[in-house]
Amino acid sequence: MDAYTLATDGACQRNPGPAGWAWVGEDGHWAAGSLAQGTNNIGELLGLLHAIRDHMHVKQLTVQADSMYAIDTYRSWMDGHARRGWKTSTGAPTKNIDILKELIAARDARRAAGQPDVILEHVRGHSGHRLNGWADERAVRAAQHGAEGREGVWSSHGGHPRVDATVDAPKSGEDKPRKRRPKS
Repeated sequence: MDAYTLATDGACQRNPGPAGWAWVGEDGHWAAGSLAQGTNNIGELLGLLHAIRDHMHVKQLTVQADSMYAIDTYRSWMDGHARRGWKTSTGAPTKNIDILKELIAARDARRAAGQPDVILEHVRGHSGHRLNGWADERAVRAAQHGAEGREGVWSSHGGHPRVDATVDAPKSGEDKPRKRRPKS
């Protein structure tokens, strides 16, 4: 595959608390995972990590995220933390080191395979961005699984149906996606 666009998101019930992460692609493929205990930032970073890992074969991978924390971490902070011995610019211990090391390894594996760097785009969360809405829906659902003590990873590649990325994701508490409104 030459080009693919997807959105990522993280969610947390109470922060810290049960957490979830997700990515949803333009073709409706998706993956999501849950943790019994985590933070929203952990969910955001894991969504990005899994999106990159799951699409190592895509030459031009565009990841849309509503988290500037995840984007800034990937673009510049993780390398700075590593150079400083996993300290922040203020000297405090870096959080989520294991995930950051995995993000660096995923980025470096893409580079070693001759793939260009991932294109990161910031999108506003909860603002009608369709893929971000689906990523949010999947991440929130995963966090709910975490709250029920069910840690795991689910995906459309693992036998679950794709989402219909041509319609808006369901709002919290709804069972079905909203249909497109006819244009007047």
